[in-house]
Amino acid sequence: MTTLSAIEVELLRNGLTSICDEMYVALMRSAYSTNIKERKDHSTAIFDIEGRVIVQGESLPLHLASMLGLVEVVLERVGPENLRPGDMFISNDPFVGRGSHLPDVALVAPVFYGDKLVFFVADIAHHADIGGMAPGSMAGGMTEIYQEGLRIPPIRLMRDGEIIEDVFDLILLNVRVPEERRGDYLAQVAANRLGERRLHELFQRWSVEQLREGADALVQAVARRMRAGIAGLPDGEYSFADIMDDDGMGTENIPVCVRVVVDGEEILFDFTGSAPQVQGNINISYAGLQASALFALKVLVDPDGPTNHGMLDPVRIVAELGSITNAVFPAATAARAQTCQRVIDVILGALSKAVPDRVIAASNGANGVSAFFGARPDGRYYVYMETIGGGGGARAYKDGKDGVQVHTTNTSNLPVEALENEYPLLIERYELVPDSGGPGTWRGGCSLRRVYRPIGHTTVFSGQGERCVSHPWGLFGGGEGGLASFSLDFDDGRRQSLPVKPMTVEISPDASVTAITPGAGGYGAPAERAQADLADDLANGLFSADYMKEHYGFEATGGNLSDSGEETET
Repeated sequence: MTTLSAIEVELLRNGLTSICDEMYVALMRSAYSTNIKERKDHSTAIFDIEGRVIVQGESLPLHLASMLGLVEVVLERVGPENLRPGDMFISNDPFVGRGSHLPDVALVAPVFYGDKLVFFVADIAHHADIGGMAPGSMAGGMTEIYQEGLRIPPIRLMRDGEIIEDVFDLILLNVRVPEERRGDYLAQVAANRLGERRLHELFQRWSVEQLREGADALVQAVARRMRAGIAGLPDGEYSFADIMDDDGMGTENIPVCVRVVVDGEEILFDFTGSAPQVQGNINISYAGLQASALFALKVLVDPDGPTNHGMLDPVRIVAELGSITNAVFPAATAARAQTCQRVIDVILGALSKAVPDRVIAASNGANGVSAFFGARPDGRYYVYMETIGGGGGARAYKDGKDGVQVHTTNTSNLPVEALENEYPLLIERYELVPDSGGPGTWRGGCSLRRVYRPIGHTTVFSGQGERCVSHPWGLFGGGEGGLASFSLDFDDGRRQSLPVKPMTVEISPDASVTAITPGAGGYGAPAERAQADLADDLANGLFSADYMKEHYGFEATGGNLSDSGEETET
């Protein structure tokens, strides 16, 4: 048996990572839907024969939830002895397939070196629709997983390199706009096939023994890095709690609690005390909880390190079965990202007492979803779904970012031009929301406003919001960020407020939908904010003079700012 040097292990890591990244780009460039090709709502990974994630490409942190147990469950259900070259499996179910919600569909393929199984390649893509009772499969109002869409256990989609058409037909029959879905699935297939080809090229330079040893070394290296990072945290017990606005079914002020225990090189996240699972679809599976906790820990102790199974080594996670943080079948989980964001908020809030210089104030804490379903002028149906960013929390040394996706929802902006080119929708406004960032020595990031109008047809709108009631909080004297909202605005001047999680609202061309996302909390006392920064806040139009006077006690006089109300010299 060979022993690889540290340099050889790093060369292998870079080789595997480059393959993951190339798979990621190939899927993005060949996908049909804007949600993948524009917003990049997809991920790629390579696993070893034990089912451990070895490398993960540029991707969404929350997709790690669906990655961590993906190959393990395939191996359990199928058996390694029954895997063959040319196989590919498909899965999306949170309870049977260890995923996080149904729209995230995973494809995984075994990769053989001769007759020896060496790796698995996998990709996950968020499909704009997976069936169910509401277009886009993400709306509020769904109370069990059966209503959310097609449940796919880990089953073969390909055998001997060919798609099993009966299986494919069954999947496409249960979704809206099957042509688009077919294109996205084929893009996923192509990305995995590319990964297989690139791995076979890698096989020319490494033996099976070296590859298996290298994979194990990569996992152990990440475990050591995580342990070293945790050891840099002060030992102790830290707690924090926050609330979810509602579940879309009438349950309000839903607590999410965490107790963090740091003990040397190990850490415990205990979510005991969080609410029982709810009727609405904001429940998260254990996989989603695991990915969220790992993300929060990683950004604090090893933000620049690789991502693989080794992150789990020093971490223990406790959550009561049947709670909102560890839901059991048949809980609805489509909007699980809302609660995952809150899980990260409470972990950062708890550890603000331990490492105040590393954490950020509460970010927008939401996964604002806008979904539309209708028919184009030529009669062809469309489903359009996107998630919209908001404010990023302020830091100990810098303002929060404006209008960004945060934490686990690391997707891109969908350009107005791309949206209007593909869908019969007009974007009337897309802008930062003034006065939405929380005040502080360092201010919170401002939120976004997006206004949609259907063109020449009536569309059906569904949404998902959070932080419409509970403000994103500030830290160490910083103030709260602004709230989110949905509203319907008619041409005759009427405005109708929509619920936090609206479902299947018909919108005619004489009205528009306004989606406003949450801002973010500030960091440090507002009185300590630098005068130059206050001047910039006024000059760039992100904050009004009234807001500046109320929260900072400053007034604009002659173009300059003064805490006494007097004009200052230039």
